[in-house]
Amino acid sequence: MTTIDLLNQHRSHRNFSTKPVDAALMTQLITAAQHASSSIFLQAYSFISVTEPMLRQQIAAITTMPFVQQSGHLLIVVADQHRNATLAQQQGLAPDLLSGADRFLASVEDATLATQNLITAAESLGLGAVVLGSVLNDAAKVIELLHLPHLTMPLFGLLVGYPNDQNEIKPRLPEAAVHFTNGYQEPTAYSEALTAYQQTLQQYYQARSSNARQADFTQVIRGALLSSHPRRELLTVLKQQGFLNEND
Repeated sequence: MTTIDLLNQHRSHRNFSTKPVDAALMTQLITAAQHASSSIFLQAYSFISVTEPMLRQQIAAITTMPFVQQSGHLLIVVADQHRNATLAQQQGLAPDLLSGADRFLASVEDATLATQNLITAAESLGLGAVVLGSVLNDAAKVIELLHLPHLTMPLFGLLVGYPNDQNEIKPRLPEAAVHFTNGYQEPTAYSEALTAYQQTLQQYYQARSSNARQADFTQVIRGALLSSHPRRELLTVLKQQGFLNEND
């Protein structure tokens, strides 16, 4: 299929076969990830493969999702300015600016773009993936488990493997809700498109082959607001890791 077709057919997978993703294929996926765009080419991210069973069990417990422990190849995606700071210091340069909000956001952007490249590459080869923001349920513990140094921060997990099934494609917001011209548009400007989307998403949730339920986009937002893991400590953890400090 074309690249656009591949992108438009993306869906998250959580049920993988026991077939392993071999080292050569993982290298191929990481290489594809590395060719994503990068802010001023600092390439400020790292991937950590979690292969040790006890370590994987501990990370799965943080996510509260049992499938994380069961199958697929688990990666933790890390915003990483530590490498650049170390290289700067070796050249006698002060790496202070790498700890600021600008460089932290750039490292998040780099990591996110690289991860999307990896997912697209995996899907082109018949694999599936799911992003695990739930590793941030206890970011401090993930930092401890993975021995993450100063100026690094775990962003999310990524589980890659051979899917046991094909989920239905979840409908996205209409273009009118995400694409504006010459300025921001309030939701009242595209209320009819939102109402139609609510109905489409409700039908999707009712008809899907697994975990069918009564829900719409408003309830998705409600669930996010009432999450049992608000992660309010993230700013504290970021500062402990050397990012976003007041003197930056």
